[in-house]
Amino acid sequence: MLRVLKFGGTSVGSLERIQNVANIIKKFKDQGDHLVVVVSAMSGETNKLIEYAEHFSKTPNEAELDMLLSSGERVTSALLSIALNEQGYSATSMSGREAGIITTTEHTYARIEKIDTTSMDKAIEQNKIIIVAGFQGVNIQNGRVTTLGRGGSDLTAVALAGALKADLCEIYTDVDGIYTTDPRIEPKAKKLEKISYDEMLELASLGAKVLQNRSVEMAKKLNVNLVSRSSFSPEIEGTLITKEENIMEQPVVSGIALDRNQTRVGMYGVIDKPGIASSIFTALADANINVDMIVQTIGTDNKTNLDFTIPSGDLEKTKKVMQNFTNDSENIDYNDAICKVSIVGVGMKSHTGVASKAFTALANEGINIRIISTSEIKISMIIEEKYAELAVRSLHDAYQLDQ
Repeated sequence: MLRVLKFGGTSVGSLERIQNVANIIKKFKDQGDHLVVVVSAMSGETNKLIEYAEHFSKTPNEAELDMLLSSGERVTSALLSIALNEQGYSATSMSGREAGIITTTEHTYARIEKIDTTSMDKAIEQNKIIIVAGFQGVNIQNGRVTTLGRGGSDLTAVALAGALKADLCEIYTDVDGIYTTDPRIEPKAKKLEKISYDEMLELASLGAKVLQNRSVEMAKKLNVNLVSRSSFSPEIEGTLITKEENIMEQPVVSGIALDRNQTRVGMYGVIDKPGIASSIFTALADANINVDMIVQTIGTDNKTNLDFTIPSGDLEKTKKVMQNFTNDSENIDYNDAICKVSIVGVGMKSHTGVASKAFTALANEGINIRIISTSEIKISMIIEEKYAELAVRSLHDAYQLDQ
């Protein structure tokens, strides 16, 4: 069996934890599996390197930043390989370049274009354990080091699993699977045995931090079976992320996601003319600002109101863009005391009353909904941040997700 195993920053956060990872790997190797292991930087290492760079520049050159940040994963891969070799297991560490990961030209947020598996295929034939530094590749044009963005090691693991046609890709973190919601908010949260790619993609993009959403998207595209499990309790079965048709009983609602990283932008008294929305959202897109939920209401006197949400980290960039539209509206304000709570489930496609149950649950708690967005398998609602945890618990109870 060919397994791709990925270990996150907390799993390799110290020398003792790296040894624990080595023990997990040895168990699989002893049962005869071929192994490709993807590792993140030790927890806190990437932030430390960013601080070092910002000591010299608040806007460091992105190519140099990629060269710097990619070093954290290479340190981990080499240490893990050394630990395994010392214990009699043949292991070899590889950078993104050595693993054949070719990316687009964007620095700090590159996308994987292709993977040349020649070096890995040879190492697998030699029965070696391959330890790949995650989060990185090389620029398709000039061979410079690139990185894949936050959580990019998940993406590395899934891409390698697809390229190598691995039997399974297991993502090891500090939690033992995917839960119906954050157990720190709702102690009655239940671990899911299986979840579909689409549901996991929605949960990941809506605030669940267990898996990077780009990695789930790629897993669906490449048909890679993903398992989320804990490196601290490897004996416990995790959650399988797979095709919808592989799940016999599809629940109406699978989970509740909470995203506190939200800011609402309100434009009031906007001149109601063709093209105004296009110019606003084109300018935001050109600034690489990801707009989430949008609501336009009919105004009076040939004017309208426009509300939309953005990630809170993009607030300053958004303010700069919106300065160009001050003459097109009477007032622009920003509210970061909000959050987004979402319900997700493939069963919504064939059931009625799902939305009304959510709205009733929040109304019973006196929670006012500011913006609503729906799709086939999700309902997202913007509410005041102070009600975040109460909303999660009331929705979890409403859909009886602990049953």
